[in-house]
Amino acid sequence: MNGPVVVGVDGSPSCLTAVAVAAHEAALRGVGLRLVHAFGWPSAHVPPAVAPWTPAAPGMHELVDGTLAAAERRARKAAPGIDVRREVVVGESVMVLESESRTASLAVVGSRGRSRFGSLLLGSTAGHLAAHAACPVLVVRGRPAPAGPVLLAVDGSPASRGAVEFAFAQASLHGVDMIALHVWNTHTERAYDGPGDPPFVTYDEDRLREEEQRVLFEALGGLREKYPDVAVHPRLVRGRVRHSLIEASTRAGLVVLGARGHGGFAGLLLGSVSQALLHHADCPVAVVRSAEERP
Repeated sequence: MNGPVVVGVDGSPSCLTAVAVAAHEAALRGVGLRLVHAFGWPSAHVPPAVAPWTPAAPGMHELVDGTLAAAERRARKAAPGIDVRREVVVGESVMVLESESRTASLAVVGSRGRSRFGSLLLGSTAGHLAAHAACPVLVVRGRPAPAGPVLLAVDGSPASRGAVEFAFAQASLHGVDMIALHVWNTHTERAYDGPGDPPFVTYDEDRLREEEQRVLFEALGGLREKYPDVAVHPRLVRGRVRHSLIEASTRAGLVVLGARGHGGFAGLLLGSVSQALLHHADCPVAVVRSAEERP
């Protein structure tokens, strides 16, 4: 999709960092940048005699304009020359950005916005968008200006194919290496999926390791040829999935993963591994939903 990069704007420090990242991504893709501010009164804080959901209240027009102007300055400083459009949309931010994602090539948000719940590790907008967006979602979090390779979390599920392709494209756009990390342990069930296989109470660790190695290399199939400029480093690690990925994020510039992988319940829009990375990764995280999961 050649749609614009969309970034949510609320005036928070996290948002302004996200705007700079979004501007850089738009410049690399050769597309425009949309600065989207969702306007809605919290239901418990509607001023007297002012109808909810209107930016026409005294002083609100200037406040919104000032917020968007600051975001535009940040965007143009990060990527001079890009096409920047401002949008004020009436509605809740989670629904507005979900709608905007339908025509975007990438949606970018900060990990935390303006909220009275300052202690939350992950803002509600970021979490909702990662689970519901119709395009890849980049949540800007972790250490400032992270440098390093793209870290792809490989799980071998059909739903993760979009994440694999996105990771290759990101590594190519940014001119960095890609680490394809597949974490396995003895709770992995793939090696014992036939009716004649041993019960799940015993393990052939060599067989498990060989099977997981196959899963890792099959996940990368065909894309190495499509992106010959990307140096790929496949890594098979035995350990706890969430812990291993969070630890690996300390040396990465971006983590890319699918919304749900193996072991997730079909009704869940965002798997436990995705949620853990969105809360605790040391660098930005991109969540890519499969075509089947998108609206």
